[in-house]
Amino acid sequence: MTTQILQGRRIRDVQVVTRDPHTEQEKFRVSKAKRKIIRAGRRGGKTVGISIPAIELFAEGRRVLYTAPTAEQTDAFWYEVKRSLLPLVETGVYKNNESERFIERIGTQNRIKAKTAWDANSFRGDYADYLIFDEWQLTNEDAWEVVGMPMLLDNNGDAVFIYTPPSLRSTGVSKAHDPRHAAKMFRAAQSDKTGLWEAFHFTSLQNPYISQDALSILMGEMSSKTIRQEILAEDDDIESAWLVHSKFNEALCKIKRFSIPLNWDGYSGHDFGSANPAGLFGARVKLPLPSGTPSYIRQGDLVFWKEYAPGPGFSTAQHVARFKEIAKGYTIKRSRGGNLNSEDEIRQGYTKEGWAILPPALEKKNTQIDRMINLEENNKIYMFDDMWQTTTQMANCLWKLKDGVITNEIDNEEKYHLLACLRYIVSDSDFVPETAQASNWIPHSLSRAETRGGLRPRSLVRR
Repeated sequence: MTTQILQGRRIRDVQVVTRDPHTEQEKFRVSKAKRKIIRAGRRGGKTVGISIPAIELFAEGRRVLYTAPTAEQTDAFWYEVKRSLLPLVETGVYKNNESERFIERIGTQNRIKAKTAWDANSFRGDYADYLIFDEWQLTNEDAWEVVGMPMLLDNNGDAVFIYTPPSLRSTGVSKAHDPRHAAKMFRAAQSDKTGLWEAFHFTSLQNPYISQDALSILMGEMSSKTIRQEILAEDDDIESAWLVHSKFNEALCKIKRFSIPLNWDGYSGHDFGSANPAGLFGARVKLPLPSGTPSYIRQGDLVFWKEYAPGPGFSTAQHVARFKEIAKGYTIKRSRGGNLNSEDEIRQGYTKEGWAILPPALEKKNTQIDRMINLEENNKIYMFDDMWQTTTQMANCLWKLKDGVITNEIDNEEKYHLLACLRYIVSDSDFVPETAQASNWIPHSLSRAETRGGLRPRSLVRR
């Protein structure tokens, strides 16, 4: 953008260059709402993103105040401000005060400042007509209610609130009375019908400027709860019963990668579609265990070792070539995929290209899901911790709620392509749960309290 300044008797155009916003940053940059709240994952680009409209508004003559609870948290914003506004400072018309972290147009109220503030007392003594609270979940609520709100009265100013859902990593430094205050504000903004508020949500995965390889490694080391909070930026009050994969014991079953022996039987699952095709490759454990395998893994357990999610634009022949490359040296005992009744033609296409895909062995989707949950509950499914796309889907897959009651339908089920591959694989007869192999009668699951009390199953359910 170009800013005109008067030097002596001459008007001069000065270029102010900001970052190119990514798609999600552009949404809140152009928003006309007077109040905005942004919920985003770590490294999602929320701070750099808000620096773009802040710098633009300052160049137009506004007074901008950016706040965060610690000086370190203001570093990224201040770096962007200095970099973009250096051409203005070099004219001598603007002054950079590095110690107090502000740039101002000399002799005017036009200023942009990065300030450390976490409650009303630390916030006093400043004012602005464009006010930004970063790490809002860690800031005491009275910073806005007692000081920030009155600050905007003179010029009908704007306010922006930015946060990542609080987690165990951040609760120790929180100054908030209510650790859920940011989430409550976000929900209220979503419900606003006046146009005053607008809510924005995006994940770390949507930032094209960060290393996807680094993100993959990081997510492999995180728990599903941490992934939901810090990467996916989900801060709903999730009950474990809402999670489809709540029985997956990630502390035990999310494991470090090791070399899968070539004599282990391989299995693959496939979800079809031109836009979001997916594949998942697993192997059934045989003894003795190879080096690096957790000692508690048993004969017959299923270890998933490769996920395939290439995105759109590939032919069946190209998919098959990739499958063969992934499975080179291994024996894929069976491949399964697609809907039992409606996708046989697609399966035939893969077979003609040299990769035979069978339909799921269990007809009904809920029966496939029940099999999968049974295996997870008995710690018979293992996932390498660098398979971040699959583990992310597991962490985010919820049962649909209707009037606050859990149904047996998966919410937004069409998004979880890799999880569809998982249930296609475990539908195979090789993975019939042990309780079902001896009989077609399966004990009804016991509650935790009943188990502690030594009670017997209350009923038997026919499968």
